[in-house]
Parts: sequence; structure tokens; C-alpha cells
Amino acid sequence: MSIDYKKAGVDVAAGDALVDWLQTDKSRLPHADRVLSGIGGFASLFRIQFPEMKKPCLITCTDGVGTKVKIASRFKRFEGVGQDLVAMCVNDLICTGGRPLMFLDYYAVGKLDLDAAKAFLESVKKACHASDCALVGGETAEMPGVYQPGDFDCAGFAVGIVDEEATLGPRHVQAGDVLIGASSSGFHSNGYSLLRKVFENDMDDWADELLKPTALYVSLMKDLMAENLVVAAAHITGGGIDNIPRVLPKGLNAEIRPWPLPAPFREVQKRTGLSDLEMMKTLNCGIGFVLVARSGRASEIHHLIREHGFESFDLGTVVPGADASAEADVVLKSAERTR
Repeated sequence: MSIDYKKAGVDVAAGDALVDWLQTDKSRLPHADRVLSGIGGFASLFRIQFPEMKKPCLITCTDGVGTKVKIASRFKRFEGVGQDLVAMCVNDLICTGGRPLMFLDYYAVGKLDLDAAKAFLESVKKACHASDCALVGGETAEMPGVYQPGDFDCAGFAVGIVDEEATLGPRHVQAGDVLIGASSSGFHSNGYSLLRKVFENDMDDWADELLKPTALYVSLMKDLMAENLVVAAAHITGGGIDNIPRVLPKGLNAEIRPWPLPAPFREVQKRTGLSDLEMMKTLNCGIGFVLVARSGRASEIHHLIREHGFESFDLGTVVPGADASAEADVVLKSAERTR
């Protein structure tokens, strides 16, 4: 009996066809003039020219979509997962005050389905467009035996740029600063090990909600930075409001007032019995991005958030902690939430 790579489960021709499809796509991705070589080679070249910056620094980050891929696989819906992947990376990246430049993806399957892969990558491309980010390459891996039929996984890698003197973060934050939230588009891409259990018996009814792609905050952040409106920013991912202390200095806390939970999150709370605090420390609960700013700039920030199509929330303030040397934390201003 003869055996070759294809009989072993890896179809090289299908992978080549996917690369050909990407290379022949006529849509022009952001920063195309800076990409010397991109998709199809062994590596990508990107021309670096930032004369407007005194101390340009590269920003790098990586992330995945988590077990949300199991729901996408089950319902064979891949059109939003690519945006999830881009968003999970670029939303982290912009918390530095910088902007995305380029993105690469890693897409792994048991057996390559060209239609599914194209739907996923089309979503990646659209999200890169929306984030002003060049898609410079990636990797498609066919791994029979590692992934079961129909399963896939993905990872993303983003590179950005920021002037060192313009970076955001804890060094700028002070007591009295306000915390302003921009709404999420839903569950985003965190907590799905819990959500899959919560909705396992009626997931067909919840598939649309569970597969909503993660919101992109790049354009909003670009406008906020242009007006010097924020001093720090936090992407609300796994751990919920516990992401906020990551951008606060020692000795200061985030005093948060609870906000009304959107209906899907209320359903999760009803089914799980989680307290308000447990919910806010597990899921984004309707807040996808938090901005830290001087109190006098709050109205301008709320206006820009709404202009970009998000709801805005007064979440609270930055307050001194009991110990000036203690790590930053979150404290609730009230134990009750307005229903």
C-alpha cells in the first residue's frame, strides 16, 4: 500500500489554493505602500519610516479567540471569528496609546475546508481594514490527529507603533481621574468555557448572540488620542473589571459604580447565580473598553464614544487606597445595581 502526504491527511494543494486566493484579492489593505513583501513568502518585510516621532517604539501583542471557536465550528459560522481575532489583539495594542501597523494570523485545522478558511480570512481582512492595519501574512496549518474533524483554532499577532513620549499608562493616572466605559458588542471573546455550559441545552437559540464579533475600538482611540483626551485605557477581556487596575499605579484604586446589565448578561446571572461582583470579574457585562481621563474632559469623551456608535458610561473615579504602596484594586461604590 502506497501512502503520501494527502492520504496522511494534509492537502498541500488546498493550502496553496488558499494562498493564491489571498494573493489575487484585489482589495487594497492599509499601509500597502509599506509592505515590501507579504503573503506567500517565508516572511514579510514592512518599511519603517516615522520621522514625526522622537522615540518610536514598536508594540507587539498576541491573542486568540478561546473556546468561542467551538461554537463557530458547531454552527459552521466563521464570518465573525476573524474580527474577534483581530480585535483581541489590536484592542490590547491601543491601550499603549499607539496605533496598529500590521497583523498576522495562525489558522489551524484537522482538515482544510477552503470555504470555511476563506470566510475566516475575509473576516480578518475586513477587521484589518477597520483597524487601519496591514495583513502582511500568516500560517495555515493542517494537523490531522491533533484537531478533530470540523475543529479549528486561531491565534493573532499584531505590531504597532507609538512615540515613547506619548505612551499612556499608570504614570499619568492620578486621584480624581474619571473612568468612562465604551459599550461592548456582546460577550466578545472571553468567558466561553462558562458560556458554553450555561447555554448548552438551548444554544441554537443563543447562537446569534454568542457569535457576535468583538467590537473594534481602534478608530475611537485614534480620535481620543488626537485630542489628548485620555491618560490610560483598559481593554475589558477575561477577568472583567479586574483589567482596570492594570493601568493604575500603586496606591490608587478604581472606585466603580455598578451599571445596568444588558439582557444577555442578566440571563447568565439568572442561570448561574453569580453575584454582581462575580459577574463583573468574569465577563465584560456590556463594557468593552475603559478610558481614564481628567474629570474636565469627560463630556468630550462621552461625545466621541457616542459619535463612534458606542454607548458611554460613567463608571466611577480613581481614588487613593489605604496603603500608598499597595497594588491597585477595584472597589464597588454600591453593592446594588439599578435594574
